[in-house]
Amino acid sequence: MTQNTIIGQAELGKGGPRVGIQGLGCMGMSEFYGETDEAAARATLRAALDAGVTLFDTADVYGRGRNEEFLAPFVAAHREEITLATKFGIERTDDLHHRGIRNDRAYIRRAAEDSLRRLGTEVIDLYYMHRHDPSVPLAESVGAMAELVQEGKVRHLGLSEVTGAELREAHAVHPIAALQSEWSLFSRDVECSAVGAAAELGVAFVPYSPLGRGFLTGAFADAAELSEGDFRAFQPRFTGDNAKANAALLEPVRQVARAHGATPAQIALAWVQHRAQVHGLTVVPIPGTRRPERLAENTAATRITLAEPELALLEPIAGQVAGDRYPDMTFTSAAREA
Repeated sequence: MTQNTIIGQAELGKGGPRVGIQGLGCMGMSEFYGETDEAAARATLRAALDAGVTLFDTADVYGRGRNEEFLAPFVAAHREEITLATKFGIERTDDLHHRGIRNDRAYIRRAAEDSLRRLGTEVIDLYYMHRHDPSVPLAESVGAMAELVQEGKVRHLGLSEVTGAELREAHAVHPIAALQSEWSLFSRDVECSAVGAAAELGVAFVPYSPLGRGFLTGAFADAAELSEGDFRAFQPRFTGDNAKANAALLEPVRQVARAHGATPAQIALAWVQHRAQVHGLTVVPIPGTRRPERLAENTAATRITLAEPELALLEPIAGQVAGDRYPDMTFTSAAREA
């Protein structure tokens, strides 16, 4: 099931843009997953658009701005056809493992101007707060984001890795179109409160890493198999005993995949779409890839419907995953759930 397909559409939030029901995460085209073949990455962008993918996701932190710059020619060529999403809030230093969080008004305004310049556009369709710093009042941060909407520099607002309570608080300041957080067979902590709040408010959910950073594809079973420069080598779930335990959890995914003549990746993506139906909300996963053939595989997953016995087989997986999502979970929504 790897042939190309034209995917359906969904609305991001009440009155938000209509996009393909699967988006494309562009982070890995510039950093984090080892060397990139630029020609293949550009072909992937084109293949995504041909398949009906219209939500393209980046952030100022990816490659320290290089990912936005990489996307700029594609944005210029297809500006009216795509919904462009980028993010602010993670500040990097020369220490490759350090991440600072900035949510203050002055930083937000400067970050938006810098992203507009790198992307070569006059407006950002969907502007996310990448991470929330609880020391800065949400009203201050979302208020600054709302000013960008009023000025015509941003069309819609989004948040990433916030709790349900935080989403409600932000939505009361200015409508939030989309919530982007990690959600997959391996990561379901967003179901504690964020998913329910999004459904209640009519906010679309944009799952990042719906393939468990590639682990759910079965392409690797331990970080030692990855290329040099791959950030997953530092993720607790992919090393040592955790990796061995988590690799064993993939057998039910493979079993369901065989029954559908599909790949494990397609089953993982179909599961995310199913969970959205369970919770009554719009979901637009953004699996990342740099290769057209993987793009075709991912979009074909939108045609798969999982049966109840298959869902029951997959249900226990997340509760058995060993290791945290990140070495430092401080600024994830899971760290702030009551």
